[in-house]
Amino acid sequence: MEAKALVIMLIPSAAVISAGLLGATRSLSNLWRSAVQHFAAGVVFAAIATEIIPDVMRAGTPGSALAGFAAGVAAMFAMRWLADRLEAKDSGTAILPLGFLAAVSIDCVIDGVVIGTGFAVGARQGVLVAASLALEMFFLGLATANTMRGGGTGVATVVATCIGLALILGLSAVVGLTLLAGAPAAILTTLLAFGSAALLYLVTEELLIRAHDLGETRLVTSLFFLGFMAVFAAELLS
Repeated sequence: MEAKALVIMLIPSAAVISAGLLGATRSLSNLWRSAVQHFAAGVVFAAIATEIIPDVMRAGTPGSALAGFAAGVAAMFAMRWLADRLEAKDSGTAILPLGFLAAVSIDCVIDGVVIGTGFAVGARQGVLVAASLALEMFFLGLATANTMRGGGTGVATVVATCIGLALILGLSAVVGLTLLAGAPAAILTTLLAFGSAALLYLVTEELLIRAHDLGETRLVTSLFFLGFMAVFAAELLS
């Protein structure tokens, strides 16, 4: 594994830690959070549309692609169901929201494997996936810190938890790349299609819905398209 690839793979983990530090010590206004989540959603959506899906379609294994995409959709809905069950079991009485943290940990494992798959396919795909998920991970870390602080958890515990999540994410990415390096094209296509479904779920059911709940203006909404255009322009000019 090249050192450069390893550093890029760990950027999303660094985003979790930095967001945890920020969320543990101060909170952003709802409108600011909505603005950056709109931008992040645009970046992720563009990465799917301009790089990941075209690679899946060019692979020439439609059966693997369809199976991977269907599995990705099923996995994300199963994760949401599990998260809802665990959060309901907490009943808002625990200082540590164990259900929420379990769901976030599962998300980190999935995203880490998606990052590893991207680098197994190629450096270009890996960089795009890592950059897109770094934005998601930043807000995941921020949401985790705010949720824990809102429940009365101390700053040190919040930061330690975010560091733990970053380690889960980073290790999942490294293990994913190690296991998938040199894997057959059909397997890589399946996992890449799985990852595209997971990222689409992230955009439509996580980033945008939460951003709308936080409030928006026309300017804030336009940031989704600005994020998309930034990646689209980079692809056109590269």
